[in-house]
Amino acid sequence: MLWLLNNYLYPYPKQTYIWARVRMRYETNKAILVLHNDIKIWIPKSRIRKIKFRKGSFWIYVREDNLNN
Repeated sequence: MLWLLNNYLYPYPKQTYIWARVRMRYETNKAILVLHNDIKIWIPKSRIRKIKFRKGSFWIYVREDNLNN
């Protein structure tokens, strides 16, 4: 029975996370407005895994599809 579950989950690709350099423009209780490649994107805080501040810029660790919207 375990092999059925394994075959069911196998075709789905794993989520890919990336570090993206962004500028934070506005923050609410639930989301952050960021500027990435001159595009404004609202990213929910629940989707952001980590935030770093290095050399004067913010880096966020987020799923790749969140930045491609």
